[in-house]
Amino acid sequence: MSVQKLNEIIQPLVEDLGYEFIGLEYNSNPKHSVLRVYIDKEEGVDVEDCATVSREAAAILDVKDPIRSHYNLEVSSPGLERPLFTPAHYREFNGYEVKITLYGPQDGRRKFQGAIGAVSEDGVTIEQDGSDVTLSLDNIAKARLVPDYDAILAEHNSK
Repeated sequence: MSVQKLNEIIQPLVEDLGYEFIGLEYNSNPKHSVLRVYIDKEEGVDVEDCATVSREAAAILDVKDPIRSHYNLEVSSPGLERPLFTPAHYREFNGYEVKITLYGPQDGRRKFQGAIGAVSEDGVTIEQDGSDVTLSLDNIAKARLVPDYDAILAEHNSK
């Protein structure tokens, strides 16, 4: 099952329910496959929001049956380690620290971490070890923001 096909099924449903569709991850495994859907809204999401989307997504997935094997469906907020899927996500968090894992190695490595710089429709440039590295979006397996816990604690303590 392609992630693109799953996106085509889930994204319109999530948006019709009034949520922002952040993206999804499908981890296929013979014993324990997981379809994880990330949603958000301006005031944040709670357990009820996740339950609503989960119920509706389970129903449409049962009808369309895009995944032939057993899997678990999880619906979640993006959280502090927010996943990034699209060029728009990278642009929104320009300057923020990100951890990226590639499908295939680039310059002998698959893991990168640095601040997001330039973003195009095909790639993202991050500052890695003092120099800019451009990574193809097609080669990015996973990208997540690195939370600045010091800033979060400072903001929390100032309230």
